[in-house]
Amino acid sequence: MPAAPEPAEPELADGCRELLDRYLRHLGSERQLSDHTVRAYRADLISLLEQLTRLGRDRLAEATLGDLRSWLARQQSAGQARSSIQRRATAARVFFAWARRVGEIETDPAVSLRSPKLQRRLPDTLDASDAQQMLEQAIAYAAEEGGPVALRDVALLEVLYGSGVRVAELCGLDLTDVDADRRTLRVFGKGRKERTVPLGAPAFRALDRWIADGRDALITPASPPAIFLGERGGRIDQRVVRRIVHRALRLTDGAPDLGPHGLRHAMATHLLEGGADLRSVQEMLGHASLATTQIYTHVTTDRLRRAYEQAHPRA
Repeated sequence: MPAAPEPAEPELADGCRELLDRYLRHLGSERQLSDHTVRAYRADLISLLEQLTRLGRDRLAEATLGDLRSWLARQQSAGQARSSIQRRATAARVFFAWARRVGEIETDPAVSLRSPKLQRRLPDTLDASDAQQMLEQAIAYAAEEGGPVALRDVALLEVLYGSGVRVAELCGLDLTDVDADRRTLRVFGKGRKERTVPLGAPAFRALDRWIADGRDALITPASPPAIFLGERGGRIDQRVVRRIVHRALRLTDGAPDLGPHGLRHAMATHLLEGGADLRSVQEMLGHASLATTQIYTHVTTDRLRRAYEQAHPRA
């Protein structure tokens, strides 16, 4: 069977190609973005630079605001979602700002580039009773089934809901990231930004039991110092974590089918409902902007409104 042909290299002007390579190295080495994020930036910027090449722009300095607007209009005509167009506009703005900062262009045409506004959808989340039921069922299963994998899964669910960490952050946790005295975790988020998150007593007990009684059973000579291991002894894969969460929620009556990010949403919502201030929740979640955290206030406000309408005589 003949081998599949290599994908064609995108047609970019030489000056643009060299500049793109420099920028991608900057994202990976200096900003320490993940490989996945760098690949996403690369795809968006190749689309832009191909458009500039078609327009006869051999250097980035020749690009105009009109060129960038026509590029976004082309995306819209091709049926791209608003979220994709907004992401590409952001990629262009950040790229041109960097090019100006390093002296490759004198003026930045992307400063005035606008993208379509998104309608912000409230995230699906769990009721506190659903989260409680999910964890109780996982604990009961571990007690009945026994074995290291069941202990790991309980600890994993408890940590996701108890700390609100992202799935990639959970998979990246090492044993040295646990502070037993302060009952906290050291987490490395987007861009390798470090933060400390607290962990509740039930989550810490489940984590301690997994490390003390279950983890050794999965260790191999090649195992990393990761807290959570897969069944073959390597660092647990994000896809495995998603399967564990989906399975746990399928077994919870009335719970929506959410992934690990749904447990993060639930943690933030329940903290705010319990009286936590927005800045503290922002810090625990590792959000760079308070505006990102504020979406959870809409969730809790909607619930307060429903409770008010049901209970107040003059609602």
